[in-house]
Amino acid sequence: MVQSVLEDFSASKLSEKEKALLAFVDKVNRTSNQIKQEDIDEAKRAGWSDEALYDAITVCSLFNFYNRWIDATGVHDMPQSAYEFSGQRLKEYGYFREADE
Repeated sequence: MVQSVLEDFSASKLSEKEKALLAFVDKVNRTSNQIKQEDIDEAKRAGWSDEALYDAITVCSLFNFYNRWIDATGVHDMPQSAYEFSGQRLKEYGYFREADE
């Protein structure tokens, strides 16, 4: 499923609602200065709320910022083992860590 989405999300088995959001985010990512009310209306007709679209725009924008900041500052990528450790940790504990008692 992931591979088919990466290759062409519009031809994948995602729901039409999910495809509409990815199409919107793709436009945000590629041509954010050309987003029009029609783009928002189309995503909303697919079932996305204003809040969900705001969140999608925010996440897309932040990733663009982080990637450019990382590239420009020369920060190096983590080794594969660090990603595996991080994934395992998230699987076991999630994103929330309870405060020490």
